[in-house]
Amino acid sequence: MLWHLLLQDSVIKVLDLFYHDRNYARFFVLETIARVPYFAFISVLHMYESFGWWRRADYLKVHFAESWNELHHLLIMEELGGNAFWFDRFLAQHIAIIYYFMTVFMYALSPRMAYHFSECVERHAYSTYDKFIKLQGEELKKLPAPQVAIDYYMNEDLYLFDEFQTSRTPNTRRPKIENLYDVFLNIRDDEGEHCKTMKACQTHGNLQSPHSNMSRRDDDVECAVLSTDCEGFVDCFRKSLTTDK
Repeated sequence: MLWHLLLQDSVIKVLDLFYHDRNYARFFVLETIARVPYFAFISVLHMYESFGWWRRADYLKVHFAESWNELHHLLIMEELGGNAFWFDRFLAQHIAIIYYFMTVFMYALSPRMAYHFSECVERHAYSTYDKFIKLQGEELKKLPAPQVAIDYYMNEDLYLFDEFQTSRTPNTRRPKIENLYDVFLNIRDDEGEHCKTMKACQTHGNLQSPHSNMSRRDDDVECAVLSTDCEGFVDCFRKSLTTDK
């Protein structure tokens, strides 16, 4: 796993070089990239379902909720002007494309490795926002919250907001949004919840939707683990050849 940690450090150094004094642009790039792993996970999970190797509805639902959350982080940064310059958009989009294919390959090869990598990325995101809040907190409290943040965090329907926070019971976290400080505080806390979920995913079969019925039967057709349940592509292919039909 050393190589992907080195890759992460390299990306961080590049972002530090270009965005050391342009916070909103930096966050725009980070949030453009942050959605990518969840798209990649869903892509591979659909492939597994198509081949009849691995069916996990909870994984698909939680990863979609994670991408939905990251999308709103991105929309907030766009409303704050983080995407104003073409170079920032160009850099974010091209890193995201490369990152997508890299994550698809990594997840197909070893979900545990891909989840660990995403955990490290989310931990870095939490740290980045935490440092920003501590440095700029007083100024942020004087600024209004973007409307997209109010619409997202204060929405009456927070089903998907609860869905990605797998370590929490639904309805136990309800953000307040009164100023820009509150917005970044909640974005930081979101990243912390993503980190916890990615850590939980590293134990195969451990992820469960917070809204799932805990008493549902193990042979539930929608969410059952098939007899060829497996992790990476190599394992799935081997089991597909050896499992009795």
